[in-house]
Amino acid sequence: MTATGSDAPGQGAPRTAGTGTAGQDVTQSGTGAGDQDAKRVVPGAGPTTSGSGAPGRRADTPDDDMPRYAPQWLQLREGADAAARAADLLDPLRIRLANMPRRGGDLVIHDLGCGTGSMGRWLAPRLDGAQHWVLHDRDPYLLHFATVGSPSAAADGSGVTVTTQRGDISRLTADALTGASLVTASALLDVLTREETDRLAAACAEAGVPALLTLSVAGRVEFAPGDPLDAEFAEAFNAHQRRGDLLGPDAITAACEAFDRHGATVRVHPSPWRLGPDEAALTEEWLRGWVGAAVEQRPELAERAESYLRSRVAACAAGELRVVVHHSDVLALPRPTGGAK
Repeated sequence: MTATGSDAPGQGAPRTAGTGTAGQDVTQSGTGAGDQDAKRVVPGAGPTTSGSGAPGRRADTPDDDMPRYAPQWLQLREGADAAARAADLLDPLRIRLANMPRRGGDLVIHDLGCGTGSMGRWLAPRLDGAQHWVLHDRDPYLLHFATVGSPSAAADGSGVTVTTQRGDISRLTADALTGASLVTASALLDVLTREETDRLAAACAEAGVPALLTLSVAGRVEFAPGDPLDAEFAEAFNAHQRRGDLLGPDAITAACEAFDRHGATVRVHPSPWRLGPDEAALTEEWLRGWVGAAVEQRPELAERAESYLRSRVAACAAGELRVVVHHSDVLALPRPTGGAK
């Protein structure tokens, strides 16, 4: 999941992405292939042994303090995410992937913080060749949805298989990406710290693996019609996203600096949500979360928030409200290793 990201209504920062390190839960499934093929070892996909993930905890029980995200929210935003992602970044990615050596013939793609798997459903049909997706998330409930809804075919009709792993992105290492073709994530960077972002960039650079990281919030929202309170709520929301050490709207700048520091070529492209009458349900849910986060950051806004939200929701229901929520996508191409060009 998609990683849930800072657009998730009413939620704190998710820590859902996995690592691919040993000792974590692994589930495999194949689409369009027999059981024998689904269980085959795919180089670059990480370990294929199961573990509890935490001593004394059932493998199907998430951490007690782990934020949970409703699949309904992730499903609600999937269409807007798909429409927003920067397809212009795919051509340079395809060129790099075409020149990378493939162990076992498959593209091996690690999806960090996969949520219900919307990134795979968007990207897999846009890339040629057999693919093996490693879906990382800390929530086994979301991993189940991602597995069930995984894509069945690549752009050229080649098969797509899936492995799931539970874990913490803060432990991601280059060793976990050995043999991988691509690291990808959606709505993830803005809920990382600067240190975690640097570790991600370092792991990708050391392994020579490209990274396509989509839909990071840019800190800008445009409403039509406007309201005098829009800017105040936006400022409070952005401060909420930066709470603690989280990057929030500073994520794109921090990621570009980190990947550049580790020798990667970095491209950035805007990927805004454009929400109108056809996205009224998503707009209303996003509005409630956006205003709620602003009030959590600045409780003194609570009194004005009630009438502001009531007015905005009414305009949304009447088909009179349009919102542009700005995001950016990042493609980082590290220096090739292993004979890639």
